[in-house]
Amino acid sequence: MFCPQCGHQRVSEETNYCSKCGFLLTAAADLIRNGGTLPGAAPPSTNLSARKRGVRQGIFLMLLTFLVAPLLGALSVAFRFDPSLAGAATVLFLMGGLMRIVYAKMFESPVPGSATVEDKLLTTAGANMIPISPASLPPVSAKPADQYFRPTGNWRDTNDLAPSSVTENTTKLLSDDEAA
Repeated sequence: MFCPQCGHQRVSEETNYCSKCGFLLTAAADLIRNGGTLPGAAPPSTNLSARKRGVRQGIFLMLLTFLVAPLLGALSVAFRFDPSLAGAATVLFLMGGLMRIVYAKMFESPVPGSATVEDKLLTTAGANMIPISPASLPPVSAKPADQYFRPTGNWRDTNDLAPSSVTENTTKLLSDDEAA
């Protein structure tokens, strides 16, 4: 596969970026693999903006409270466990739905088909990467495992080493000062 931005050939299938310009190649590979459509993309007939979808999800969570809370209340009476679970579910679903609506209104785009916050972050992160050319890497210096051999001699024996004195160099300096 070739990079759609600079035309450089992809080095291997495991790399996600163009080795010459740093362009993110995962989306381009998904497009080619799926015949020009992104996997998991919404069908073109649904022209909802991210903001409208977020508001709908929040409303759904809030309405789900009216199903989950009575169900947990009935189960707590039937099986005799703490009924505060139904109260906690009510608070979580109501507050979660409200927070989802607020997030959608504050941070998501009202324009249908526009890029989401995550998409914008990924594209700017890919554009800000510094391209690394293979020539700028150091040469390979690893030794293959079949060429390795164990060192010979007493390389582990440290008994022959004499510990150096901390005061030896200082005493020599003092004797040099007295001689002068």
